[in-house]
Amino acid sequence: MRPATLPARTLPAPHDRMAAQRLLEAFAERGAAERAYAATPAGTALLAALGGHSPYLAELAERESATLLRYAERGPDDAFALALDPLGRADPDAARPAVAALLRQAKRQAALIIAAADLAGQWPLDRVTGALSTLAEAAIDYACAHLLREAAGRGELRLPRAGARDSRGVARGSGLVILGMGKLGGGELNYSSDIDLMVLYDPMAAACNAERAGGLYVRIARDLVKLMEERTAGGYVFRTDLRLRPDPAATPLAVNIATAISYYESLGQNWERAAMIKARPVGGDRALGEHFLSEIRPFVWRRHLDFAMIADIHSIKRQIHVAHGARGAHAEVRVAGHDVKLGRGGIREIEFTTQVLQLIWAGRDPGLRDPTTLGALAALAAAGRIERRAAADLADAYVFLRDVEHRLQMVADRQTQRLPEDEEGLARIASFMGFADTPSFAATLTGHLNRVEQHYAQMFEREPALSHDTGAEGAGGSLVFTGAQDDPETLATLSAMGYAQPAQVAGMVRGWHHGRLRATRSERARELLTQLMPTLLAAFAAQREPDAALARFDTVLSRMAAGVQMLSLFHRNPALLRRVAGILGAAPALANHLANNPASLDGLLAGGGGDDPGAAAAVLPALLKQARHFEEALDGARRMVTEGKFEIDAAALEGVLDADAAGAARSALADAAIGALLPHVAREFAARFGKVRGGALAVVALGKLGGQEMLPGSDLDLVLIYDHPEDAEESRGGPRSLPPSVYFSRLAQQVIGAITAPGAEGKLYEADMRLRPSGNKGPVATSLSAFTRYHAESAWTWERMALTRARCVAGPPALRRRIGQAVRGAIIAHAGETAIADAVAMRARMLRDLPVDGPWDIKAMPGGMVEVEFIAQALQLAHAARQPKVLAPTTRLALANLARARLLPAAEAETLIAADRLWRTTLGLLRLTLGRWRQEALPAPTAAALLRATAPLLGQAGVDAGADAGAVDLPAFRQQMRIQAEQVRDIFERRLGQLAGGTG
Repeated sequence: MRPATLPARTLPAPHDRMAAQRLLEAFAERGAAERAYAATPAGTALLAALGGHSPYLAELAERESATLLRYAERGPDDAFALALDPLGRADPDAARPAVAALLRQAKRQAALIIAAADLAGQWPLDRVTGALSTLAEAAIDYACAHLLREAAGRGELRLPRAGARDSRGVARGSGLVILGMGKLGGGELNYSSDIDLMVLYDPMAAACNAERAGGLYVRIARDLVKLMEERTAGGYVFRTDLRLRPDPAATPLAVNIATAISYYESLGQNWERAAMIKARPVGGDRALGEHFLSEIRPFVWRRHLDFAMIADIHSIKRQIHVAHGARGAHAEVRVAGHDVKLGRGGIREIEFTTQVLQLIWAGRDPGLRDPTTLGALAALAAAGRIERRAAADLADAYVFLRDVEHRLQMVADRQTQRLPEDEEGLARIASFMGFADTPSFAATLTGHLNRVEQHYAQMFEREPALSHDTGAEGAGGSLVFTGAQDDPETLATLSAMGYAQPAQVAGMVRGWHHGRLRATRSERARELLTQLMPTLLAAFAAQREPDAALARFDTVLSRMAAGVQMLSLFHRNPALLRRVAGILGAAPALANHLANNPASLDGLLAGGGGDDPGAAAAVLPALLKQARHFEEALDGARRMVTEGKFEIDAAALEGVLDADAAGAARSALADAAIGALLPHVAREFAARFGKVRGGALAVVALGKLGGQEMLPGSDLDLVLIYDHPEDAEESRGGPRSLPPSVYFSRLAQQVIGAITAPGAEGKLYEADMRLRPSGNKGPVATSLSAFTRYHAESAWTWERMALTRARCVAGPPALRRRIGQAVRGAIIAHAGETAIADAVAMRARMLRDLPVDGPWDIKAMPGGMVEVEFIAQALQLAHAARQPKVLAPTTRLALANLARARLLPAAEAETLIAADRLWRTTLGLLRLTLGRWRQEALPAPTAAALLRATAPLLGQAGVDAGADAGAVDLPAFRQQMRIQAEQVRDIFERRLGQLAGGTG
C-alpha cells in the first residue's frame, strides 16, 4: 500500500476519545493493511474523527475497511467511482435479493467515502452533495432496469431495448419516467436525505395492454420504493417520498403523463412551481422525462413577472413555524434545539428567497434557471436581481448550514436538521464542525442565521406605511375612502398634497375600493390597494399635473381584467410606482401604450431602473431558444419586444438614456428579435417545403435600424437577400418542393409576416420594404447576384445613399460577409461627384413637393434631420472610392470619419453632429409624449421634459454663444432650433450646393 496522503484540511479532533480509540483498535484488527493504515498519522486522524463523533461512521469504517483503505490510497474521486462501478456493470436480470444487496453495498461504500472526503476538506459542498445525488441516480437506474426487465418477463411490457447491457439503455422507450425532485433534482442531496421522486408513465409507449398500464407502472413504483428503503442486514439505500406528484391524495403512485400535464396547466399551485425548478429526469426514459418538463415549462416559468405569488410562498413558511415550531422550526433565531433547515434564518429561508426570485425573473431570462441554490444565487447576483452582498451572505450561510446539517445526520444516519438540546450534544456538533468550543460555534451559527433572517424579511415581510406624511414635521394626513360620502379630512389631505380637484380624486379612488373596475373587484386587489394608497397618491402628487396623471392611471386600471399582478408589482417595488407615475404624468402617448399593454410594466421593472436598457435584447435569444414551437417563439418575441421598447422609451423620457444610447438600445432589441426569430421561421417553413441545399436567407437593415439610431415608433427598413449554389434546382426534404426563387420569396414573406403580424402580445414592428431593388415592384426577396447586378446597372443615387446605412442583422455569418462585401462594392464602384449634384436635386424636389407638416416636423424642416443625413450620405458616396474608411451606417460616425479624412472641416462636422443629436432628442421626446403634434405650443409637462432633455445639448460646439446654458423656456428653445437649422442649411449649401427656400 502506498503512503497515505495528508488531508486537505485539519480533521476535527475526536469529541469522544474513548469511542475514537475503540474504532482504531477494531479497524486494526481487520487485517495487516488496516493495522498499517491505523498506525499512520493520517489514518489515526481520520479514524479518530470518524469514531470520535459518529457511531454510524465508525460502524461503516469497520465494516467497509477495504473501501477506506482504497480511499486513503487512491483518493476520493477514484474510490467513489469504484464504489459505483458494480452498479453500472451488474445484470438487471439478477434475483431481487442480489439486486437489493448490491444497491446497499454501493450505498455503504459511497457514504463512507463521501463522509471522509467531506470531513477532510477534499471535496467542497457542491461535490459532496453532487456525489450523494450521483449515488442515488445510479441506484435508481439499476433498480428501474431490474424492475422493467421483470415486467417484460411477465409479458406486461415490450421493451424496445430489452437486450441493452446498461441500465439506462434498458429504460429507453419503456414509458417510465422517474423525476428527481427537491435536492435530488438539484444535485444537492444531504447526507441522510430522503429522495423525492415523481413517477410518471406513457401508457402507449411500451405497455402490452394500454388500458391496464396504470396498474403496471404503479407496481413498478411500489417495488422501487421497497427496493430503496427496505432495511435489511445490509442497511437501506434511500428513504423515498412520492408525495410531490400532482394531487397526491387523489392520484396513484405513478401518474399518467397526460394527466400530469393537464393538472399543472389547470390546477398547479405556486409551491408546485417552486418544486419544479429543480425537477430533472433521474431514471427511466430520460428523453420522455425531458419532453414532459418541456411541456410544463410555461407553468413553471411564467411569461410575466409574478410578484403576487410571494405571499403564497411566505404563507408556506408561516405554516412551517406553526406546524413544526415545537420540533425546532422556531420563529426566532436560537441555537439549542434549533432546526437549521426549517427554523428562523435556516436553509429553507435561503431556498425560498432564491426560488421566489427565480420564479419572478427566470420566466424572461432562462439564464437564471439554475436548479442549484448556489448556482442560482450567483446567476441572480450577476443579473442584478439580488444585491451581491445579500447573495454572498446567503451563499456563505447556505454552505455553513448545509455542513451543520451533514454533521447532524452523520452522527447516527438520521434525517434530522435539529441541533441537540443538551450541552453534550451541542459540544459534539461544535467539535464535529471543527470548532474549539460550543460558544464559538454558536456565535458563527447565529451570525449566519441572523443575516439570512434579515434578507428573508426584506423580501417577504416588509409592508408599506398605511398613512401619508404630509410634511417635514411628520404630521399624518387622513386618507379614508370608505362609505359613499367624501371625508373632509381626506379632501384636505389631498388638497395639501397638490391635487387641484380633491373631490374628483376621492370619488375615483372610492370607486376603485368599491370594485367598480374589474381590476379591483377581488378581495386581494382591494387589500393591496389599501396598503398602497398613501404611496400611490404621493407618487402622483409629485407630478406637474397630478390630477391628469392619476386620471391616466385610472384609464390603465380600467383596461385591465385583473389588478392583483400589477398592484403586487407596486407593493413589492415602490420605486416602480414612482417611475410609472412620472411616465403617466409626462407622456400621454406612453400612458396610452401602458393602458393597452399593461405587461410592459415587466420591462420597466426588468430594466433595473433604466440602467440596463439592453436587458430584453440580451435575454431574448435564449428565451426563444427554449420555445417548444414556432407560435410560442413568436409570442415570446412579441412580449419581450413590447416590454423592451417600453423600458427604453421610459429611460429616454427620464433622461437616463440620451438619444444615442436609446437609439442603439432600440436597434439592438430589433436585431435580437429578427436574429432569434429567423431560425424559427426557417425551420417552420422547411417542415413544409424542405431546404434548398447550400442556400440561406439574410436580413439587411437600412434607415434608422441600419444606422442604429431608431426612434420611438420607428419602422424597419428591410431588404431580404438569399444565395444558393447555381446547381440547386429545387428544395428537398419536405412534403413539397419549390424552385429556389419561389422558395426564398415565400420564406421572406413568412419572415415579414412574423415581424408585422399582430398577436395577443401586440406586434413586433412595422416593416418597410420599399428600399429593396425595384422598390414595391420587385420581389420580396432578392438573390445576392441580382442585388449586385441591380446596383451595378440600374440603381438610382438615392438608393445608393440608402445603401450607406445598410447593415446585415440576421442570417448565416458567411452570407452576411458576402452581402457586406457586395454593399461596400456597390458604393465604391459608383462613387463620384455626381452623387452630390443628385442629392441637391433630390432635396430641392422634397422641399417643393413635400411641405413641412407643422412647426415640429424635425425631419423635413429646412436644416433639419434630412439635410444632416443627406450631407453625410452624399459625401460618403462622393469620396468612398478614394477614402473607403469614411463609410459608416451611423450618421454621426460617418460625419466624424469625413472630418478625420479632411473631407469635411472639423468644426462643421461637430456642428452637424450636435444638430443631429438635438434633432433626434427632440423628435424622440415629442413622439414619446405627444405623438404627431402640429401646434407650436406644447403642454407644460412636455415642454418641461423637452427643455430638461435638450439643455445639455445646446452648449455643444457650433452653437452661438448665447445658447450655452440651454433654453429657459419654449420660445427660447424655438429660437435655438432656428439657429441650429440655419447652421445646417449653411453647411449643406457650402458642401453640396444651393437650395431655394429659407430656414424659417
